[in-house]
Amino acid sequence: MGIASRLQETLYRVTGRTEMAEAVRAERQMVAHLQESLADLEHRMYEPGWQKLTAYAEREFTREGLQQITAVCRIMTIKSPLLRRGLSLRTGYVWGQGVQISARATGEQGQDVNSVVQAFLDDPGNRRTFSGDQAHEELERALFSDGNVFFALFTSPRTGRVQVRTLPWDEITDVICNPEDRSEPWFYRREWWQDRRTETGVIQERHVAYYPALGYRPALRPRRLTFPMYGDSGLADVIWDAPVYHVRANSQLGWKFGIPDSYAAIDWAQAYKSFLEDWATLIKALSRFAWRLTSKGSKQAQARAKMATAPTTDRFSGEPQRAGATALMTPDMALEAIPKSGATIDSESGRPLAAMVAAALDVPVTMLLGDPGTTGARATAETLDTPTERSMELRRSVWGEAWRQILDYVIDQAAKAPSGPLKGKVSRDDDGLEVVDLAQDTDRTVDISWPDIDDLDPAVIIDSIVKADATGYLPPLTVVRLLLEALGVRDAESIIDGLTDEEGNFKPPEGTAGAAGQAAVDAFRRGEDPARMLGGGDPEPEPDGEEDQPDDEQADTSDGDEEE
Repeated sequence: MGIASRLQETLYRVTGRTEMAEAVRAERQMVAHLQESLADLEHRMYEPGWQKLTAYAEREFTREGLQQITAVCRIMTIKSPLLRRGLSLRTGYVWGQGVQISARATGEQGQDVNSVVQAFLDDPGNRRTFSGDQAHEELERALFSDGNVFFALFTSPRTGRVQVRTLPWDEITDVICNPEDRSEPWFYRREWWQDRRTETGVIQERHVAYYPALGYRPALRPRRLTFPMYGDSGLADVIWDAPVYHVRANSQLGWKFGIPDSYAAIDWAQAYKSFLEDWATLIKALSRFAWRLTSKGSKQAQARAKMATAPTTDRFSGEPQRAGATALMTPDMALEAIPKSGATIDSESGRPLAAMVAAALDVPVTMLLGDPGTTGARATAETLDTPTERSMELRRSVWGEAWRQILDYVIDQAAKAPSGPLKGKVSRDDDGLEVVDLAQDTDRTVDISWPDIDDLDPAVIIDSIVKADATGYLPPLTVVRLLLEALGVRDAESIIDGLTDEEGNFKPPEGTAGAAGQAAVDAFRRGEDPARMLGGGDPEPEPDGEEDQPDDEQADTSDGDEEE
């Protein structure tokens, strides 16, 4: 190998090592820079502002802190127009079109579960607190301002009748969960004060009770319990006949309670209110100081006195004439309007604040303000409406799950009670949970049907139902229920009850082709000619005249013949 080749090889090795060293050095610098950036981000989380915020959250989300949050949310929901409008929008989306609830078992095969469900929903007390339209509005308001709703299911052990009542959120102090599974509640602790009349007056007594969670029913059920962590001096009653179902909103994983829907919007609603107040103050100030007076030094005192003088009053109303008044001045004085070109007096500048309220409430700002805007009104409103519908459908699902759990409990109690309307067998599964199987293999499925949030043309929906019915695969009752829902009938079950017989079979209305067909089928079952029910077939033979005569006349005739 020549000298040139050796020099070239040596140079290549030196150059390669140098490039490798530069690459390693650059990589180390990048790692150090990333570590420094991550450390800087981590250090920012320890700044006083973030530390104050986390400490505030830890302090406020205790039970006492939640009570304070609830109190503020309740007042702001009543006082703030934005929050009140947001609550109305959410309630309209969720409950405005109603909901249809029915059980599939109507007595045609097995037991009549639907009659039990409808009797529970139509109970006057349950309509007042659970299934009525006013109850729906109050329950949605409770999630909006409280974030928690507690349904206590008071049950009659003899008849299985269930009465739903709501427990006050302020009286539920804690949730006792399974020590091995925090997601499984066992008891709800309730503390309240109750007035008691005595000979000397009215005194308040403190009461403590524990309500079991819906679905928690152990084999051993003590009548009284105590938990040392609360410092109770004695035992507290356990209301086993009133299990509680807890509906909570905006709850984080592992939390015992929910957060009100309006909590995230309160600060921005208050900011928008302050902006409008400042804007009104600005307009008021511009209406008071609308003119500027210029004069020489010798006339300034006289001009100041004239400007300070109260404006003249109207001779009819007696109110000050703040506009259209006359100014009498000397030739060396000038009165001109204050220029408004540099003043920002547009109230639309606060729209971003209202948009933050809309974002917190999951409603479009166009609907929250009742103003679609000046540009792209329809397109903007429709675009923003789609995610809102998805959010409201999710809230519907939350309520639907609550209804399903409670109605399952109602069906179980109707089967367990000695004088209940249903029959069934009670057993326990491998996990020790109570299971109720209805007799006669009765289907216990409950259908909860929510109308579509979108305003679809009923004619299109009905046309689709008619085409589906033409296939012959849908039961008649299912077709009727779909048609009633498409037409927006609120009390569909009462109409369906009129279209079923005592055995739960479909009975078409009189005068329809379906009614004639059903009559033909019934005639065939009785052994008669079904064609006669449809207007065809051979007519019945006319009876003979002798057969029309009464038996006593025939007897008289025969007697007369014998005498002759």
